[in-house]
Amino acid sequence: MPSAFNTVKLFSGSGTTALSERISKSYGKELGKITLSRFSDGEFQPSYDESIRGCDVFLIQSTCQPNDNLLELLMMIDAAKRASAHYITAVIPYFGLARQDRKDKPRVAIGAKLVANLLVAAGIHRIMTMDLHAAQIQGFFDIPVDHLDASVIFVPYIKSLGLENLTIASPDMGGSYRARTFAKYFNAEVVICDKRRKRANEIESMSIIGDVTGQDIVLIDDIIDTAGTLSKAAGLIMEKGARSVRAVCTHAVLSGKAYETIENSALTELIVTDTIPLKHESPKIRVLSTSDLFAKAIANVNEHASISDLFKI
Repeated sequence: MPSAFNTVKLFSGSGTTALSERISKSYGKELGKITLSRFSDGEFQPSYDESIRGCDVFLIQSTCQPNDNLLELLMMIDAAKRASAHYITAVIPYFGLARQDRKDKPRVAIGAKLVANLLVAAGIHRIMTMDLHAAQIQGFFDIPVDHLDASVIFVPYIKSLGLENLTIASPDMGGSYRARTFAKYFNAEVVICDKRRKRANEIESMSIIGDVTGQDIVLIDDIIDTAGTLSKAAGLIMEKGARSVRAVCTHAVLSGKAYETIENSALTELIVTDTIPLKHESPKIRVLSTSDLFAKAIANVNEHASISDLFKI
């Protein structure tokens, strides 16, 4: 009888079902069977409906709206450990609480570090994620971290647009490194939007550093939440004489009135990935799938092959 040792099994949390199905299809293996039982008071309990003893399991769950999704993932990890899984990898396309990566004012938590501690304590051996808000979050873990780069998905799409006067823009000073990285693929100039905030999700003022006159601007960011920053940046860029303005954002959090803000903005198009499921469709939003990239990364982890080779464009 063949051994189940090192057999790969993929399981999905309830928050990322559609993406998990696409990943499993690209990988060529059906999702494993798992049940999420719910009690009348909201308590829930995940349970595996098949043996995972001795298997390498990949648990796919974005921790957007992190309360339930994160706890569900932690319980899936604990259940896998208690079911004698050989190796447990948490595949977290969107790593929630990543914006809380430092103590930027007195008496606040460092949420990203807390989440890292919880995941390791639950029993994971490896984490796979995409476009962390701050790359140094990888250092919060003492286990391997596969940090996937969505630029390999976005760059070919931007090239397909055939923009004649392409300029890359960052919506704030903190994203300038990300924008410069993108600009290298196109040998393009970079402009930066310098913003000042009154408080979280509320902008006091904004100015443009660089010339956008007659340019086709592509704003680059990792997360779009309320869409206030990108909407304001797009309007200001068009006022300064740009031909067009688009935005590329990996993680479409899109909370509050974000959809309405995007549709009323100067943006020609918002290009995002499917790390977070959209609440509803919008004519201005184009979704590019990360499923092939995650499937290849899972295969490379299982075969002990290079992950960095996947980022060559």
